[in-house]
Amino acid sequence: MTAPLNYDEIPMQEKFIIMEELWENMSHQAEDNGFTPEWHLDVLANREKNIQNSQSTFSDLESAKKRLQKLT
Repeated sequence: MTAPLNYDEIPMQEKFIIMEELWENMSHQAEDNGFTPEWHLDVLANREKNIQNSQSTFSDLESAKKRLQKLT
């Protein structure tokens, strides 16, 4: 086992790099290890089906930002 990291000494940019690398590594193993809940997979499959059947709508980023800003 490696020595624990002192996170206070790591520059912010490196922290993000470490986090991205860890997330990438974990994401490859999540489904295989049963980490991803079954209902997540069901929701994603349903959304994909709706896209294929043209039952989903999408907004451009600027429109979505404007809608979100109205909520605050």
